Amino acid sequence: MLDSLNIAEQVCMLRCPNNREAYRALQSLQEASDLDDAVYTHIDAFIEMMRDSNSYVRTRGLTLIACNAKWDETGRIDGIIDEYLDHVTDDKPITARQCIQSLPKLAEAKPHLIVRIASSLRQANISQYADSMRPLVQNDIRDALLVLDSMQ
Repeated sequence: MLDSLNIAEQVCMLRCPNNREAYRALQSLQEASDLDDAVYTHIDAFIEMMRDSNSYVRTRGLTLIACNAKWDETGRIDGIIDEYLDHVTDDKPITARQCIQSLPKLAEAKPHLIVRIASSLRQANISQYADSMRPLVQNDIRDALLVLDSMQ
C-alpha cells in the first residue's frame, strides 16, 4: 500500500529515463488507483504527461487518467476528454493502442461520455500507420467499440 509520500515519489518516477523503473511506478500507481482516490490527487500531473513530447510519458499519463476516472467527481477529465481522444490517432501507434485500450475503463467510470468516445473511435483515421500496425489499431478500435456498445 502506497502512502501519499510514496505516491508522489512514484508519480515523479513516471518521467524517469529508465523505462523499466518508470513502468514499475506506473504499475504501482495503477494498483493504488483501484483502492482509493489518493493517486487521483495527481490528476493534473497525468494531464500534463498526456501532452508530453515523449510517447512513453504520454502513454503513462493516458493510462493513469483512465485508471482514476472513477474518482473524478469534479469533472476534470470531462474538461479534457477531446484532448484525450486526440490520442486515439497519436503519432505513435503504440500510444494510440494504449489510449484505445484504456477507453472502456474510462467509459465505465463516465458513462455519459460513451457516445462521444464511440464516435471518436468510429471516426478515427488510422491511415498514417504502417501496414504492420494498422490492423492492430483496427482490432483495438473494434474491441473497444464492442465493449462500449455493450455498456449502452
